[in-house]
Amino acid sequence: MSTEEKSAAPRSLAEALRVRDDVSLAALLRSRPDLVTPVPTDLTQLATRAGTRASVVRALERLDRFTLQTAEALAVAADPAPYDELLGLMAGDERDPVVAAAVPRAVALLREQALVWGADDRLRLVRTARELLAPSPQHPSPTGLGPTVREATAGMSPGRIQEILAAVGLPSTHDSVSAVSALGALFADRPRMAALLAGLPGESREVLDRLVWGPPYGQVTHDPATHLRRLLDGGLLLPTAPGTVVLPREVALHLRAGRAHRTPEPVPPPVEAAATHRPQIVDATAAGQALTALATVEELLKEWDEGGPAVLRAGGLSVRDLKRTAVALDVPEPVAAFWVELAYASGLIASDGEADERYAATPAYDEWRELPPAERWAGLAGTWLTATRTPGVVGGRDAKDRTLSALGPNLDRSAAPEVRHRVLALLAGLPEGASPTEESVLARLRWERPLRGPRRDGRDGQDDDLRTRLARWTLSEAELLGITGRGALAAPGRALIGAPEPARPGKAPEAAEGPGDKLPVHHRTPPAPAPPSPAEHAAATARAARLLAPLFPEPLDHVLLQADLTAVAPGPLERALADVLGVLADVESKGGATVYRFTPGSVRRALDAGQTAADLHAFLARHSRTPVPQPLTYLIDDVARRHGRLRVGAASAYVRCDDDATLDEILADKRAAGLGLRRLAPTVLAAQADPAALLEGLRGMGFAPAAESAAGDVLIARADARRTPPRAAPEPVPDGPPVPDDTLLTAAIRAVRAGDLAATAPRKPGAGSEAGDAPAAGGQLPRTAAAETLATMQAAVMTGEALWIGYVNAEGAASQRVIAPIRVEGGFVTAYDHTADEVRTYPLHRVTGVAELADDAT
Repeated sequence: MSTEEKSAAPRSLAEALRVRDDVSLAALLRSRPDLVTPVPTDLTQLATRAGTRASVVRALERLDRFTLQTAEALAVAADPAPYDELLGLMAGDERDPVVAAAVPRAVALLREQALVWGADDRLRLVRTARELLAPSPQHPSPTGLGPTVREATAGMSPGRIQEILAAVGLPSTHDSVSAVSALGALFADRPRMAALLAGLPGESREVLDRLVWGPPYGQVTHDPATHLRRLLDGGLLLPTAPGTVVLPREVALHLRAGRAHRTPEPVPPPVEAAATHRPQIVDATAAGQALTALATVEELLKEWDEGGPAVLRAGGLSVRDLKRTAVALDVPEPVAAFWVELAYASGLIASDGEADERYAATPAYDEWRELPPAERWAGLAGTWLTATRTPGVVGGRDAKDRTLSALGPNLDRSAAPEVRHRVLALLAGLPEGASPTEESVLARLRWERPLRGPRRDGRDGQDDDLRTRLARWTLSEAELLGITGRGALAAPGRALIGAPEPARPGKAPEAAEGPGDKLPVHHRTPPAPAPPSPAEHAAATARAARLLAPLFPEPLDHVLLQADLTAVAPGPLERALADVLGVLADVESKGGATVYRFTPGSVRRALDAGQTAADLHAFLARHSRTPVPQPLTYLIDDVARRHGRLRVGAASAYVRCDDDATLDEILADKRAAGLGLRRLAPTVLAAQADPAALLEGLRGMGFAPAAESAAGDVLIARADARRTPPRAAPEPVPDGPPVPDDTLLTAAIRAVRAGDLAATAPRKPGAGSEAGDAPAAGGQLPRTAAAETLATMQAAVMTGEALWIGYVNAEGAASQRVIAPIRVEGGFVTAYDHTADEVRTYPLHRVTGVAELADDAT
């Protein structure tokens, strides 16, 4: 390297950032959004922030496996390291061509994210990253390498070092530093090292082979065997503590043929297809499951229509209430938790906020029910894709060993939206109609984010990979929702993530709408996608709804009545028909066709809701494609004939009936003992029980009483739907700062550039500085008297020179700026502000000081 090149080489990360163009800085801030929150004042502050531990850890967690392996190799290389040394550590002495071809991309990505800086002949890993990735006894490196000879011999006596030199045939030196350097040079010299190892007995080589790929530490006794003594005498094993030895890094690299990792992984594992189905079958299956999803959510909300389960003191559903909900929906408890959480995240249910707090439907549920089915589904699927609440952790334990309950706190996992979107994107990358193997999807995700692999998740206390569990839940939940069919991504699911629809024979591909319209390249880890704007999200869900609508069957306006008191709905019913039939009959089975059963209790329920026998007969005749069976007609007439003969009112309660024989029958029944009945008149009984309990008791005895008002009128027992006050759906918890949009990036880069100009522009010595000193060095604001500030400003107006000023705004925030004064009057200076790249006016009393720029300042 020439003298000019050395002088031009950056000496710090800040200098390396300073020579970047705006496109490169934008890529850095987009990939590491924490660096722009808040916007740094200059590039020095940006570099400092990029080297903080929290920011570096976050950046490392988002590297793919091969790029991380490259960073790990740089952590065990010299500092700085030439590119050839890094290439040898990654591709080995034989220079594996696949690995060698992938290294430049990894280095470019590390440079882009400011984890590596410097030219190819002087690559430097950011110090914090080196501290995190370099091997140490407390934190072993994933490379399995140990300390260098210099590090391992740091506490060794000079005499012992000279003995090792003599044992390996090196001349003695006058000091330990040169002795350690000579030993390290020997171990790094391939031919000389090969000759040294060739003279070792087989048992000694076996010991080295056991330590070569790590861990590099071993245990020895105070009187080691001969083959171990041979290694210790030659420095091939070095003591680190009493009874502990380590294999030096240089020796391990020779035995590994120069490779830092046993298995470099330059190419991501492919997502393999488990089966392939016709796309039409996939879409039809997904549409059927989407209909089931809508029916399940409606059934859940119908169960809670009059007020759902009580809210636990700590928040959420009790285990008993979740079991009851699972029984009502006829699904396993984890699936019930999924539907409950999805309805909650969609804003369809919430707590009512009353003193006796319970869950209930929200007013948004009524609006949702009025939407077309495809739009209702798109709303649920869009919410699921972006929600951070994770029903899969329900039943686990939190950091305080408390059970995590459905609808309770601590269910948010900020990585969930990213994992869901990425899993669906991987499915979209397969041939149309192909379903993946779960293991290949998980392997691909582990390659893309290896540092987010198996580790303890303090919130649910399980030694498992959270991203792996999220991916498994994503595959099952997408099938439940109808985003996938038979494991393959359906057309509405592609639209939901913004993927283009594959071309089919005779059909042109449809252009994608919304974010992510280009799928990630197969052999490259995609950057973290920017969250879609509300408009983009709405466009994607609308497109999904449009694609799903033709797949839904038309709602039916009829059922098939059968002689066994059942009705079969061969498909989805019109809402009005489904609502009335849901009151008149009980659902016996669900599936492609729904079976309803008519019972005395269900018919009485319809009569309680204000229907008459004639209304029910007309309704069935109008909506049945088969003749109304005679047993069903008899059932309705029989229940209607007895309905309302008994009247229950408030005395505390009473029963009246025109037929005194019926009252005699009630009094004689032993089951009426708990109601506290006594005769007040031939046609009236008084009861100690309240009206509701009396109604229930008489119905349990086989009678069909009707409630009446104080005026003697029959009360229509139509259930009032309970609604919460208006409630907002829970907001997703972001996974770190949001990715800045282009507008913010442009403004941030402009501000950082301007601040850097103000901080680094050469200045002339000020009146308050000693001659030859740079005023206000170290980023301090210039300080001058008010009279001198005014005089310097007025002089700059006449000469057109730029000035460096310190300025404190109305909020007390201090900054430094480079301005070219245009006019000074009335206590204000109007100037072109190079920092803001516009003309501004500043009060002179807020200017802390002023300094002239050096003649060669730009």
